[in-house]
Amino acid sequence: MKPYKLIPIQDCGEPLVPIPLEVFAVVQPHPYEKVGAPYGDKSPFYVRQGVLERLLNAQTHLQTSHPGWKIQLFDAYRPLSVQHYMVDYTFMEVVQQRGLVVENLTEAQRQEILQLVYEFWAIPDHDPTKPPPHSTGGAVDVTLVNAAGQDVDMGSPIDELSPRSYPNHYANTHESHQQEFHTYRQLLNQVMTQAGFRRHLNEWWHFCYGDQMWAWLMHQERSEFPAIAHFGRVA
Repeated sequence: MKPYKLIPIQDCGEPLVPIPLEVFAVVQPHPYEKVGAPYGDKSPFYVRQGVLERLLNAQTHLQTSHPGWKIQLFDAYRPLSVQHYMVDYTFMEVVQQRGLVVENLTEAQRQEILQLVYEFWAIPDHDPTKPPPHSTGGAVDVTLVNAAGQDVDMGSPIDELSPRSYPNHYANTHESHQQEFHTYRQLLNQVMTQAGFRRHLNEWWHFCYGDQMWAWLMHQERSEFPAIAHFGRVA
């Protein structure tokens, strides 16, 4: 079990609120809706009120140093049903990429693929004390768009199941174009963390505020910080 799942939750009751999409750049169509994820009447572009306030702060900070640039929203709120769907979808993608047949997988193969998937995807746990981060309204997946409206190349696509997704993968490279990847990842991290977010240890694009992961990361930084999450799962 991931260590942040042990963090207790005292939900503060902040509501989910819509993200004003006209303020940010947005990946459209939404990547998970595009592959059939069952959102029903829910929208992926909702977050808790405090998360929205910090997203707006991060956008303002970005444009101070990089006029015309925008934070691009890839994903935000994820109902538990969508978390289930995307974990299953990703599992099947890996099976197919390896030229395997799911019905013929050995138990060792199944567990090895699941371990890879769960390195980057949270388990869709129904236990209310262990919610997936995106199901709390406290997590966002974001990247950058430059002043010309072009996606900034961060060195790997969001959701890639590989070491390239680790935030510091390009930190020690000697290739100039790869050094740029690290610079842009650092820029994204800087504007988000100054607004109060914290970055996932394995994913350059995932930032959280108020959920268990955030509380755990904050407590790792400062032991006196109370290891209590403000956001639990939103139905």
